[in-house]
Amino acid sequence: MKRRFKTLILLIIWSSLCCTISLAQEKVQQWNRFELALKYSSQGNAFDVRLTAKFTSKDSSYIVNGFYDGDNKFKIRFMPEKTGEWHYITSSNVRQLNNQKGAFECVPAAASNHGIVRVSNTYSFKYADGKQYYPVGTTAYAWTHMGKALQAITLQSLKQSGFNKVRMCVFPKDYNLVKEEPEIYPFVATGMENGAEGKEKKTWDLGKFNPAFFQALENQIDELNSMGIEADLILFHPYDKGRWGFDSLPMDVNFKYIQYIIARLGSFRNVWWSIANEWDLVKYKTHDEWIALSKAVAEADPYHHLTSIHGSTAKYIEYWLPYYTHVSIQDEGPVLNWGAAVILRNAYYKPIIYDEVGYEGNLASRWGRYSGEEMTYLMWMGAIGGTYVTHGESYMFKDATDTIFWAKGGTFKGSSWKRAGFLRKILEEAPGPLEASDGSRDFKTASADNGHFIVYFGKEMNEYWYFNLPQKNGSFSRLIPGKQYRVEIIDTWDMTVTKVAGTFETAPVEDYRLYDTERKKIRLPMKPYLALRITEIGE
Repeated sequence: MKRRFKTLILLIIWSSLCCTISLAQEKVQQWNRFELALKYSSQGNAFDVRLTAKFTSKDSSYIVNGFYDGDNKFKIRFMPEKTGEWHYITSSNVRQLNNQKGAFECVPAAASNHGIVRVSNTYSFKYADGKQYYPVGTTAYAWTHMGKALQAITLQSLKQSGFNKVRMCVFPKDYNLVKEEPEIYPFVATGMENGAEGKEKKTWDLGKFNPAFFQALENQIDELNSMGIEADLILFHPYDKGRWGFDSLPMDVNFKYIQYIIARLGSFRNVWWSIANEWDLVKYKTHDEWIALSKAVAEADPYHHLTSIHGSTAKYIEYWLPYYTHVSIQDEGPVLNWGAAVILRNAYYKPIIYDEVGYEGNLASRWGRYSGEEMTYLMWMGAIGGTYVTHGESYMFKDATDTIFWAKGGTFKGSSWKRAGFLRKILEEAPGPLEASDGSRDFKTASADNGHFIVYFGKEMNEYWYFNLPQKNGSFSRLIPGKQYRVEIIDTWDMTVTKVAGTFETAPVEDYRLYDTERKKIRLPMKPYLALRITEIGE
């Protein structure tokens, strides 16, 4: 009896020290995370341990990578996209982690859980449950590298805004307006060495990631998810300048980093991958290496999250490649000029997001000194062309220590952020995404279906407008005479919607346009930034 008792005690101790399977969830919502935690004490570099799991349902199967999460913990995460019973089995080069089996039930998603965002109808986006998604985003590059108090303020600001996407960097940022030192880093620090200009800089063990860094990032991404905000994660960027060396990592480390971060975050439904911000300014990587990294992301992600890459001003890349789900560019030209925004849709046959057209602010740099009116105007110019423009704010009132939202987050100090939320409301009230009604002739009219139109006047100030619509109606049916419409005046700056008295009826086509049968005109308030919403009156 004593021998059996000792054997039992030894087995319990061995199990707790070497390999323990934690209790996994029995039920998981569709598009939420299933997580399996295994405990194993590695004698070497735990990040070299290979661990995968195959998840199988009655008609689907996925293979996902596991990862080391520190403290002798290995984890496997999975996002089930279909309801029903799922089974899993692990595979590893470590015997204790290999051939671990289990099952869980995927139950229908809650009402607030719309799933992962995907491309829909070539040029737009939908959540997995079919709800339309309109990306109305902002930029806060290094907000997760600031102090915890400022991070909390940023989250509160985003919660009170109308934004549903935020562009943010994984690696910390060194820039003339962003000099704060992070509290934690993505790699394990090993010491200090002399850097540029005699300054000391940290050295890293590039074979060991810092789980605490990624755990903190995950917490913030989950906070964003609770607010319905997509995290557009920038995996690489040029804003380092030798301070940490994260922009000049060897390619083998870059590939390991991609594998690691996707293993950790691929199961987060509100994550997008931005391979890089201003990829062409990273002097340590070639064009072909960027393509290789993009391909690696596509191959490592079993869920195929939205993915793109972003260049400096008017620097494009081969967005038609299958690794990119949409076009993410820095170029204000297409939204400064009537009719230009839609051209890229016709060139790439993918959703177009102008992820930087400049920012509202008061900086000396031309990219950071738009007025609130100009920033709002550019967002509407993108929308009327069936594309999307990302907002940003860069006000500095003292010096570089200011919490400039574009870089550090904090509170919004400008005026266009509220107008972005209003634009999103207008888009979501439409029956579907906008597209140019007659893209080569009429640059101001967009259609959302056969009976819903937006006419945007931009900076023009008009005393009146004759009711008229183009016969061409984008991808929808051409307009015909005899249809009745209501009109509302949208003040995109004052954020008001005013009904126009009376109704309008289309007359026979006259030179590709349909006017009102009585040539009615609408009195306008002689101010800029107005739009009209025109909707067909149902039978």
